[in-house]
Amino acid sequence: MDALNTVGQPGAVAAVRAMLAARVPHAVLLVGPPSVGKQSLAEDLATGLLCTAADPDDRPCRECRACRMVEHGNHPDLHRLDPEGAGGQVGIGGPGRARGVRDLVTELALMPVEGAHRVAVIHEAHRMNEDAQSALLKTLEEPPAGTTLILIADDEERLLPTVRSRCARIRLGTVSTRDIEQLVAARGLADPPTAARLARLAGGRSGLALTYAGAPGAAAIRGEIARTLLDLLDRGPAARMVAARDLMARATALMTLLAPAASEVTETPRKRQGRPAGGGSGDPAPAKPPNMEDQPQPDATEAGPGIGRKVSAADRRRALGIVLDAWLELARDLALAMRGVVGSIRDMTLLDELVAMAPRTESGDIEAALARLERARELLDANVSPELLLDVTLLRWPRARPAA
Repeated sequence: MDALNTVGQPGAVAAVRAMLAARVPHAVLLVGPPSVGKQSLAEDLATGLLCTAADPDDRPCRECRACRMVEHGNHPDLHRLDPEGAGGQVGIGGPGRARGVRDLVTELALMPVEGAHRVAVIHEAHRMNEDAQSALLKTLEEPPAGTTLILIADDEERLLPTVRSRCARIRLGTVSTRDIEQLVAARGLADPPTAARLARLAGGRSGLALTYAGAPGAAAIRGEIARTLLDLLDRGPAARMVAARDLMARATALMTLLAPAASEVTETPRKRQGRPAGGGSGDPAPAKPPNMEDQPQPDATEAGPGIGRKVSAADRRRALGIVLDAWLELARDLALAMRGVVGSIRDMTLLDELVAMAPRTESGDIEAALARLERARELLDANVSPELLLDVTLLRWPRARPAA
């Protein structure tokens, strides 16, 4: 019986099965796009390593005490490290600092509590700063006996070559639309038509589809963001600057809505998991709600949730990330409409508008816009001002020709 929960990644699942059946490397790097199942696969691998079933071929059995503790999030030999702080980095840690690599290394030096193995999972390892990566090197080179480190990264190029070279690499790709549709339906999160729509919108990211399915109204807000961006092709600089504030407000509202949904859908279908101090499991990583303490609450009937509230710089970057994700998908859909490949458009609710806009837009302009949006994503991770980045990107968004 296949006891691995990861869906739509047959090659990666086969690699994990082979590791569990033979000998797992002391360090494994799971790399691939966001929300495609890396954290689910890490959980499968960790569960298999800690499982106490007599026959290695039966691991993870999902029935033994160790498997149940992993499922509930309270296994003492499973350690997690997540990004923390305003910059969303995995830092070096130590006394007086947010939990970081040094704290994890100290924990791994202790003897296992339950069995003969310890497992450490570093979520978003690409967010480790250089000091943290350097502090991890010795453990990667000479790990304590019975220890396996699992690094999860969206972009392995942001890891030092010395870190990458010490890990066995498993690559994950995007998940097929059909697999995502079946996954959403199997979780009972949406009816078949909604599951099909979310699967297309997710663009191969199963975790994203599950998160949206678990947050009623989230897809509608995302649609509003995309429609606003499409409408701005017909608007001048002044209108675009006015729209910038509304885009960020809507994205903040969406981020707030998705936060509890992300926490729910990352849990296994069998049973709700507890939350260890180091963080949760599954893809995608739960979004952090905006820092809105002591702020006046707006009238939700007039502005919607989140609008008008002050948020931290980190939360504003997360909100802009939501806008950029929707923007990239919109630009790709528009490029497809311009080529007449309407069957591949992801957001079919905008089909008529995209087809009408296609002949009024230059293909070269959209290709350049796609490149700028990808670059904006990179700059956002480099901690530039989200407001300035949004303004510049909006001003450089192509201007459509007047309708005939």
